Amino acid sequence: MENMVCLTMFLQLQHVETTQGQETTVRKSSKTGLLLASLTGGAAIILSAVCFPFVSPALRRVVLPYVPASTQQVENVMKALAKSHAGGRKLIDLGSGDGRIVLAAGQRGFQSHGVELNTVLVLYSKLTAWRNRITNASFSRQDLFKVDYTKYNNIVIFGVEEMMPELEQLFERSLKSSSQVIACRFPLPNWKPSHVIGEGIDTVWVYEV
Repeated sequence: MENMVCLTMFLQLQHVETTQGQETTVRKSSKTGLLLASLTGGAAIILSAVCFPFVSPALRRVVLPYVPASTQQVENVMKALAKSHAGGRKLIDLGSGDGRIVLAAGQRGFQSHGVELNTVLVLYSKLTAWRNRITNASFSRQDLFKVDYTKYNNIVIFGVEEMMPELEQLFERSLKSSSQVIACRFPLPNWKPSHVIGEGIDTVWVYEV
C-alpha cells in the first residue's frame, strides 16, 4: 500500500515537472518569436527608409532614373560649356544625381546648382562639394517643373526619351533669351541643335535660345 502511495506521488511530481518544463519551453519560444518578429520588422523599416528616396521619384509624373554620367559624358558637357555663347555663367543641372556635372562646372568657375528629388543623392552631393571645397556648387531637393529658369543661362538635362517633348515645351515658355540647353543621352524632338558633341550614349546636343 505504501509502495502504491509513493508511486502515485512520484508520478504526480513527474507530471508537474513535465508541465512546468512545457510552460518554460512555450515561454522561451514566445520570447524567441517576439525577438525574431521585432528584428524582422526593424529591418523592414530600415530598408524602407533607405529605399524610399530612390523609389519615390518614380511615383511622380516624370521619371528621371539615377544613372551616373560617364567620364566621357561629363567631359562632353564641359566642352559644350566652354563653347557656350550664353549670356552668363550660371548653370542648373536637372536631375543632378550624385552631382558630378554640377561639381565639374563649379570647378570651372560656373555658379552651378543641381536639383534632384532623391534626398540621399542631394545630401551626398552637398557632402562632396563641402569635402572638395567647391563653394560655388549648390544642391536642392526640387521638382524640375517648379524651377525659376530665368536665373540660369545654361541648362543641363540627362533626360529619358519619353519626357523630352514635355521638357521642350517647358523650355519654350520658361527660358530667357541668350540661354543654352545641353541635352544628354536624348535630344529635344523639334529643336535644331547648334552643334553636337560626342557619339552614342555619350552624345550631347547643344541648343541656343
